[in-house]
Amino acid sequence: MDKSPVESDTPPRLAMGTDEITVLATSAQTDGALFAVELRMQPGGGPPVMHRHAPGEVYYILEGEFTFYTEDANGRTNRRTAGAGNVVPLAGQTPHTIRNESDAIARAFVVHAPGWPMENFVRAAAELAASGSPNMEAVLKVASQNGIELLGPIPGERAAARSTTVIWRPEHACESSINRHCDECPEQGRKEMPPRDTAVWPDIRV
Repeated sequence: MDKSPVESDTPPRLAMGTDEITVLATSAQTDGALFAVELRMQPGGGPPVMHRHAPGEVYYILEGEFTFYTEDANGRTNRRTAGAGNVVPLAGQTPHTIRNESDAIARAFVVHAPGWPMENFVRAAAELAASGSPNMEAVLKVASQNGIELLGPIPGERAAARSTTVIWRPEHACESSINRHCDECPEQGRKEMPPRDTAVWPDIRV
């Protein structure tokens, strides 16, 4: 039986990599107050990098398990796994990401408030994903336009990165070996992306 708290005859569905978002309430329908969706995440899915944004979020887990990574005020990364029936609130501007680290599909009812920043980003990112293989510059532009700051991979994934890593700054993206550095990428302030086969949200290739 469908346990989604909101019903719609023909709700629009958006694909971001392997993740599927069913729109249940739009910002226009709520006068900008919120954007409500059902998130369906395949095993291994979810945003590949930590990020933050002004809107707060609430996740009500409907099925399976989601793993939440959040960074506290001291810069420590905390990991929490939530299962069906659990509610996970995330305050605005909290560095975080959400992954499905299980071997089964996970679903959640998610509310973003206010709604416009996240709705605009989700729709634009889904369009990029549908166009084929969006490059990092395009993804960074869409994120920046909607007030979303990409912070880099989950800390533990840096050590697990393979010999080829994507290194990016907002104004520059390149690929280099971890044993040598791009001449245009200064050592200070650069960030590393996880191996490209883990970046399934959206399916970004550079």
